[in-house]
Amino acid sequence: MEMTITANDLKVKGVTLIDSVVKENDGAVITVHGKEKYIILKIEDYNRMRELELEAAILQSKSDIAKGRFHTDGVDAHMNRISDV
Repeated sequence: MEMTITANDLKVKGVTLIDSVVKENDGAVITVHGKEKYIILKIEDYNRMRELELEAAILQSKSDIAKGRFHTDGVDAHMNRISDV
């Protein structure tokens, strides 16, 4: 479960508040003037999210290679290709 922390509560209570909220929840959202602005995650959860993003990128790259969606013509040709877009 995710909890909301106001910027004012964070200002007053600091890291102690973060520690207590994250200990009891999966994470927390920090709101500023009533709008969600930041997210707090346990470092383990953040690292796992990054691993999943990298795994997805690797799978996408493998799919692109299998479908022939790649170029081997060098940096200059690549720069020309992306400059024309």
